[in-house]
Amino acid sequence: MITLVKIGGTLLDAAESRERLAAEIFRAVEDGLQALVVHGGGKQMTRFLAERNIDSRFVNGLRVTTPEVLDAVLKVLAGSVNQELVAAFAAAGARAVGLSGMDALITEARQLSQDLGWVGQPVKSDTRLLALLMEHGYLPVVACVAGDRAGRFYNVNADQMAASIAGAFPAEKLIFLTDVEGVRGPGNNTLESISTAECADLIARGIASGGMQAKLEAASSALRAGVNEVVIAPGARPGVVRALLAGERIGTKLVSEAGVLKNG
Repeated sequence: MITLVKIGGTLLDAAESRERLAAEIFRAVEDGLQALVVHGGGKQMTRFLAERNIDSRFVNGLRVTTPEVLDAVLKVLAGSVNQELVAAFAAAGARAVGLSGMDALITEARQLSQDLGWVGQPVKSDTRLLALLMEHGYLPVVACVAGDRAGRFYNVNADQMAASIAGAFPAEKLIFLTDVEGVRGPGNNTLESISTAECADLIARGIASGGMQAKLEAASSALRAGVNEVVIAPGARPGVVRALLAGERIGTKLVSEAGVLKNG
């Protein structure tokens, strides 16, 4: 059974958090978990661009990606952020391999819209290289950069990319480690569980917007693709990976069937 862990860029910004999560994930791998990692890096991207006097513009939580922003995406997401995380896994004892969606076209994308520039929408993911690496004891660490068959790069939302890869296996679990406690309901309370229909309702009512909207849409697509369980959980909590794998109720669990919004 394969578990995909998606780590948000905010959690990777500090070495302490990055190293703790790498150690937690690798301990689970040592205990027999088949795992791979997809990561973002939005905070690092914004800082890199600001240092070069390049404005960051967002539409519905997606970064408008001009050619100069795409160049930064390759340098930061597929470069420094990816390699720093790989190094953290190496320090923990893992045989981690840094990749992007362009490698063996792990994730193939198409341009989402002209207005967003080089922002891509995942079309499909090919898990053969990832499966081969895991079968031989390697831990794939995939940056949220995708490609197409013409050799064009795309900046892809990390949640969407994680959902695409998880659905292509399909994975048993998809864990989104983020910088919030979980999904917030109408009363600003953290929800214990939520169905895909209720995700759509939160989005339609404007309760879930921006980054959380993208996360809920990605989680819903993963469930539709056959992933058994999706959880959005606070990555800043020490021991969160082991606790989630042990079945503890942390964050928000997303389910396919209709249900009632439950408070956490």
